[in-house]
Amino acid sequence: MSTLDPVAVFRTEAAECLEAIEAGLLDLTHQLDNKDLVDAVFRGLHTLKGSGAMFGFEALAAFTHHCETAFDRVRKGEVAATSELVAAVLAAQDHMRALVDQPDADHGDTGHKLLAQLQAAVGGKEAAPAAASVAVAAPAAVREAAAKKKNSWRIRFSLPANSMANGTNPLGLLDELRDLGECAVRANTSAIPPLDALAPTELHISWDVTLTSEQDRSAIDDVFIFVLDDMELSVEEIGGQAAATAAPVEERAAPAAVAAVSAAPASPTAVPEFRPVEAVPAKREAPAAVSQAKPAENVRVPAERLDELMDRVGELVIAQSRLSQLASASADIALRSVSEEIERLSGELRDTMMVLRMVPVATLFSRFRRLVHDLARETGKVIELVTEGESTEVDKTVIERLADPLVHLVRNSIDHGLETPADRLASGKTEAGTVTLSARQAGGEVIISIKDDGRGINRERVRAKAESSGLIQPGQPLSDSELLQLIFAPGFSTAAAITNLSGRGVGMDVVKKTVEALRGAIDIVSVPGQGSEVSLRIPLTLAIIDGLLVRVGSGRYVIPLSAVEECLELSLEEDLRSRGRSFISLRDSLVPFLRLRDLFRTGTKPDVHQKVVVISTGTERVGLVVDQIIGDHQTVIKSMSKLHNNVATFSGATILGDGSVALILDVGHLVAAGQQQEAQLRVAG
Repeated sequence: MSTLDPVAVFRTEAAECLEAIEAGLLDLTHQLDNKDLVDAVFRGLHTLKGSGAMFGFEALAAFTHHCETAFDRVRKGEVAATSELVAAVLAAQDHMRALVDQPDADHGDTGHKLLAQLQAAVGGKEAAPAAASVAVAAPAAVREAAAKKKNSWRIRFSLPANSMANGTNPLGLLDELRDLGECAVRANTSAIPPLDALAPTELHISWDVTLTSEQDRSAIDDVFIFVLDDMELSVEEIGGQAAATAAPVEERAAPAAVAAVSAAPASPTAVPEFRPVEAVPAKREAPAAVSQAKPAENVRVPAERLDELMDRVGELVIAQSRLSQLASASADIALRSVSEEIERLSGELRDTMMVLRMVPVATLFSRFRRLVHDLARETGKVIELVTEGESTEVDKTVIERLADPLVHLVRNSIDHGLETPADRLASGKTEAGTVTLSARQAGGEVIISIKDDGRGINRERVRAKAESSGLIQPGQPLSDSELLQLIFAPGFSTAAAITNLSGRGVGMDVVKKTVEALRGAIDIVSVPGQGSEVSLRIPLTLAIIDGLLVRVGSGRYVIPLSAVEECLELSLEEDLRSRGRSFISLRDSLVPFLRLRDLFRTGTKPDVHQKVVVISTGTERVGLVVDQIIGDHQTVIKSMSKLHNNVATFSGATILGDGSVALILDVGHLVAAGQQQEAQLRVAG
């Protein structure tokens, strides 16, 4: 059985912590006076610093300490939260990410520059020496605070018996308390059981600490913030005399004190005993039981294991298809019963597996808040990002592959689409431009749209650029959709100059290639002066789909069932009568159809009773004429070979129950071909 690498686990948790910090900072840009957001960012920085030190990421812990200190000053009201501070910590957060990923790399003077920017943001001259060194200076800060007014506190706490097994080190908590000021630490060993009943992994010691510090109560609470739910804690403010009496007690010898107490638990003179406040032995085990049950609620599973499980489920579906075929050819009723039961179970297992692979698009949309924030500062534009349909779920593989295309589309909307604040006000718009990211499910597809309320696409400039680049002939007639699709051509850009954002003509080409590789399609709508909307139509999953198995000639093909609207019969007489026009009348509307037998050049005669399968993508429909509809089929999608990657009619292949291969039809391509045929017939007629 494989064991998890602790450093790898830390990196995963640190990435989540950094994402939470970034989300809090971006929320704070709109609500600078929100104390809850300030506290949330502070807690995130505190967690990252503590975890980094625990796992040996000293540079990360030291650097993060300065950001934590800055937000601690904001919490205490010493400095105000400003957009400059948020921007400085956001930039510092990128450096923290680099320190997590590459702790031993040479990061140059990046840390010093970021700390200088941070000090300028908080306006603290006393912190200037920190730019010359990234080391944490907490002990020096404690000594410096000695001249200031101090408060005295009596802190009594005990942890659950299983706390050390769960990763909580009580000595680390004591060290953090010492960092706040002068401490007197006494341990209570009265709860330690006899040696024959003692479990070495269990904790039975509690502590009584007298702390003298300039810090307030919130600083003490922050020390215990991550174990507060499972522990017993009492904090009382005491007078200065009590603090003076307790102060001379040894300050940094907690490990030795604990060792001494463990060696002589019966000696009352070595360590005075006391009864912890609210310490009821019968109730101390209850929090431990609760904490033990919590990890079962969520289990972290590597994505590679899900992929492997998906492959196994796919093989099971293929084997089940083979069993169903054998059972249908057999007269054995028991075999048919077992086959039907296996079919039901494999279908349920497939559906469960698909749900496991589904990820809400909120995980994708959240990445763009930072991008929009940075682009707004870079371009000087006022931009609002609106997200809709974040709960829509898509296959995790689709999410991963859509990240880069959406980055290009958002950057394009901001650079080309949105106007400057002055231009927007001059045209009667609000100063702030809006970029909307939305997602919704439509059948077996998810539609992700990027919409802006900017100037729209300049069609004259697009045509001029296309003609000068040789993409189209001068004066060549194009529909509005065809003209707008030219922006996805390789190397195409209408930018007047190359900037950090655009001008090289590579972004939109990447979008088109990625979406096509996902068997998706792109729709563009643009209204001059009102903005543009780019919609990506992407399949919900790339693994297993429900399909309609059909026969054309002697070959069998699969049509994605989510795209099928209905099936009709096409008699031989109707087929002959429609020659030359290829239209069927469907509820008072004409629908073009394609004869797959002619398209695939089967060289066979049509069946007497052919079938028309009406498929659609969005509002566009087309009929596919097939010889026979065999039935529904659970389709495990297999990628085409490199030799067949450019065959646009098919999006993949699957293995049937008898071991033969059936090609999966590319619905988007066939619908486009049908609409093109309709347009040609309308022009000719």
